[in-house]
Amino acid sequence: MIRASAAALVAATVFLYPVLAAAAPAVEASLRPQARPSALADMEFTAARASHAGFDAWVADFKRRAAAEGISAPVLQSAFAGVGYDPEVIRLDRNQAEFSRTLWDYLDSAVSDTRVRNGRAALDRHRTTLAAIEQRYGVPAEVVVAVWGLETSYGSFRGSNDVIRSLATLAFDGRRAAFFEAQLIAALRILQAGDTDPRSMRGSWAGAMGHTQFMPTSFLDYAVDFTGDGRRDIWGKDPTDALASTAAYLARFGWQAGQPWGVEVVLPQGFDYALTGRAITRDPDEWARMGVRDTAGRAVPDHGPASILLPAGARGATFMVFDNFGVIERYNPADAYVIGVGHLADRIAGGPPIQAEWPRGDRALSFSEREELQARLTRAGFDTQGVDGRIGPNTEAAIRRYQTAAGLIPDGYASLALLERLR
Repeated sequence: MIRASAAALVAATVFLYPVLAAAAPAVEASLRPQARPSALADMEFTAARASHAGFDAWVADFKRRAAAEGISAPVLQSAFAGVGYDPEVIRLDRNQAEFSRTLWDYLDSAVSDTRVRNGRAALDRHRTTLAAIEQRYGVPAEVVVAVWGLETSYGSFRGSNDVIRSLATLAFDGRRAAFFEAQLIAALRILQAGDTDPRSMRGSWAGAMGHTQFMPTSFLDYAVDFTGDGRRDIWGKDPTDALASTAAYLARFGWQAGQPWGVEVVLPQGFDYALTGRAITRDPDEWARMGVRDTAGRAVPDHGPASILLPAGARGATFMVFDNFGVIERYNPADAYVIGVGHLADRIAGGPPIQAEWPRGDRALSFSEREELQARLTRAGFDTQGVDGRIGPNTEAAIRRYQTAAGLIPDGYASLALLERLR
């Protein structure tokens, strides 16, 4: 899901990721880290469902506001024809997965043999189109295909929800009214431009649309008509415009041709783990002087400033990541997603699996455990800058400070063992 939506919809942690949809029979399911919801009581959900009686009145008022913003009467009439309140959308919004998966569990699905095999087939099937897209935007075909694979399993799960109905329901609900009203206005502008018709505008329950799951505002800003037929069609059977739009989006946010997203590396004995994390960058030759090598024992070529990322701590795989890591992050800010896209692209292109072992004996912390970890760190004098259950840069930094003070490896890894030690 593109970052315009991800900022509001995705709060995935750096190390721990919510449960993802199970695969449908015969084809793998769309797979990306999902947001953990705000902690809302069941009574709020009940109240939201009871309040849907006012939905029609809200729609009437919204139409007046939309008309004032230039949406025509015919577009409003056709867009809202037969559209009613959808309690299932609110249920999904309130009950996104509460439990977490480890990074390795996520990657086992995101970069499964089936997904790699299907990705290579998709690359071959659309090779001519993808080559033209790569030539125009400079984004490798396998990266575009990997985004497609994680978002909708190469178009197999593009979403069947009526986007106008979903966005209207979420805007009416009020929990994130401003965000979803903006998305709804954007969706109406798309209809007014003639890119699709209301009932063909299908997507996820949260309004992400098409083969590569653009939110409406991102569509308006970045979608392209690569086929030249006068419409930016990301919904139909032909994925060309969606794939080109994805490449255009990544290019817009600074994709550097020839630069990898990251390279799996091996750290030397005695490496200073305080140098790990996205906040610290060094040129590859400087990392090489410290003894950092790729899995074949070679110095990593100079692709520009890079950081050392330990997504599962010192006992898991290590990556040297470059600026293109941050570009993929604009599509979805979860490290798991970025690693998933990058590694899937590498595998589609013929690269090997991740070589290092993962700490598979670990389990993911629950949301409440992540909150507890933050609270205990802060009380111990290692401020996480808030208790929100999200293991982001501030919490990582606090963990590293605590680990250093306790004589532990300062890898920033939010583990159950760390929480138990704090207890």
